[in-house]
Amino acid sequence: MKDSCRNTYTIYSPIYKSLTQVRAEMKSQPAQPLENTGKLYVYGNYIFLNELNKGIHVIDNSNPASPKNMSFISVPGNVDIAVKGNYLYADCYSDIVVFDISNPANVVAKTFMDNVIPEMGYYWQNHTSPDSVQILVGYHQRDTTVDCDTWNYWNSCSSCIQMTAGGVVFFASASLANSGPPAGKGGSMARFSIVNNFLYGVSREKIYAFDIANGLNPQLTNSSNVGFGIETIYPFRDKLFIGSTTGMFIYDITNPSDPVQQGMFSHARSCDPVIADDELAYVTLRSGNACTGFTNQMDVLDIRDLSNPSLLKTYQMSNPHGLGKDGNILFLCDGAAGLKVYSVADPLNIQLIKEFKEPDTYDVIMLNGIAIVVAKDGLYQFDYSDPDNIRQISRLSISGH
Repeated sequence: MKDSCRNTYTIYSPIYKSLTQVRAEMKSQPAQPLENTGKLYVYGNYIFLNELNKGIHVIDNSNPASPKNMSFISVPGNVDIAVKGNYLYADCYSDIVVFDISNPANVVAKTFMDNVIPEMGYYWQNHTSPDSVQILVGYHQRDTTVDCDTWNYWNSCSSCIQMTAGGVVFFASASLANSGPPAGKGGSMARFSIVNNFLYGVSREKIYAFDIANGLNPQLTNSSNVGFGIETIYPFRDKLFIGSTTGMFIYDITNPSDPVQQGMFSHARSCDPVIADDELAYVTLRSGNACTGFTNQMDVLDIRDLSNPSLLKTYQMSNPHGLGKDGNILFLCDGAAGLKVYSVADPLNIQLIKEFKEPDTYDVIMLNGIAIVVAKDGLYQFDYSDPDNIRQISRLSISGH
């Protein structure tokens, strides 16, 4: 609220810890409420669910009808996760951390790869030791009223604060916030993927290949530019399908240590997850602030000629996000329009067979007749073992919903 000489604002002041302290806390802690969830990864009877920029929820899914929020692993700056055998790989801003999950109730950080994806965070700049690095771990929030002289100073000092709509002030120092065994399964929104003994990751512009034959000691074997606005990565056999805001890239990993671009399909600027099978790729395009586009559709692509993918058909959607496919059943997360289930037996004439309008959906993993769906208000699970009777079997609520 404002008058001629006073202004009231909500101020967020950053909270920092040393990287040494942050790493010491990267271990199993008591379960925390789900609040702002993101990517998910399924391995065995466990779901590893990202809490955006804060860490990872460990969920016991032995009984999908009654999942248990078991523990939380604090990982500031975390967005992506992948699992192979007894090891979980997670990003921490520009670092990658390797966790021992042989006992999921007592997860421990074992290996820290410093600044291996530098464009995903810049806190290592001008630092050489974890003791000297300060990590943003949260904010103190308070409302404050200031006089006009103070407000005028703030408003003229762009290096002091960051103003946002709605009377919110972020002090500028908080800008760091932007900055052998089987593998599990990730969703279509993932930036990490594991194929055999390699972990592949994408940043906004590059693809990275890490040899994880020695699970505790990953080795970066290659990094190369892909393009601008890279968002997602999806593996199928000896190929990687990479979604960007401007197209789909296909990379050959016959030589797993050195991915090579094999084909590309361009589209209008839009957010873009992709999944694929032997002959077809399904690509969702959506509008959104980060993507600046206005397209909301699912494209079906012919990828039999990987060097020259071609568009077969476009289906209009509301605001499609992640998607998953198992046989002829395709689950599509259509944002606020809910969850849609299609028969894709005929890709040129897909049929809507079930619709759940309640959840505002983000991503899905389909595995052994169970679809695990991340939504704005909870982690849902659906039994699709009988396509004629697809039904919700559980929901793990997100705090506030």
